[in-house]
Amino acid sequence: MPTLLHIDASARPAGSDLTTFGSHTRRLGQRFLARWRELRPGDTVLYRDVGLTPPAPVSASWIHAAFTPEERRTPWMRAVLRESDMLVDELIGADVIVAGVPMYNFGVPAQFKAYIDNIVRVGRTFGFDRTRAGEPYWPLLADMGKRLVILSSRGDFGYDEGGRIAHMNHVEPAIRTAFGYIGITDVATVAVEYDEFAGERLAASIANAERAVDALAERLAAAVGVSEREAA
Repeated sequence: MPTLLHIDASARPAGSDLTTFGSHTRRLGQRFLARWRELRPGDTVLYRDVGLTPPAPVSASWIHAAFTPEERRTPWMRAVLRESDMLVDELIGADVIVAGVPMYNFGVPAQFKAYIDNIVRVGRTFGFDRTRAGEPYWPLLADMGKRLVILSSRGDFGYDEGGRIAHMNHVEPAIRTAFGYIGITDVATVAVEYDEFAGERLAASIANAERAVDALAERLAAAVGVSEREAA
């Protein structure tokens, strides 16, 4: 059965439907997950809360260990990479990745950047060979049929493509770039805007996002089912 990996990156511990000033991305993620479980109750669901329990940031020791060939790694190198290996294994095992990532100062939260730094791994999620003709880098997770859903939230409005401040949005573009680099290019996005405005505009944006999340969960649940039947 397919596996869904649900990641939360908000520093706020509860959804905005549960508490005042709660997280819109946690709210959307839980809604997506609830609809998915209704449609596909037998699927495996993994959960990773990098917002409240972030991975360790990349260090000089981590870089040394990651760029040392596996057969030459010492015990301390394997220990340094243990958390990263766990995160990469989760990602490799997932068919659908649902990431709730709010916008913090135009970009992703530091906690989620640490996650990206841990899963973009030479030899694990991308290949590198300086003697390779043409492009020395290549994705290792391509052609696996993985799907990525980005659920975001923003204080202002107009961050979507063609919007008044789309050029200031470094959330979805950064995530697309990092995940595309390792071979995950099937990406869908939903976002709440107007958080700092509150009132009717925020309420309308949340309602629109929730409808979009429902439709997206239904579409992807059906698509995963089709893929299973074709594989059989």
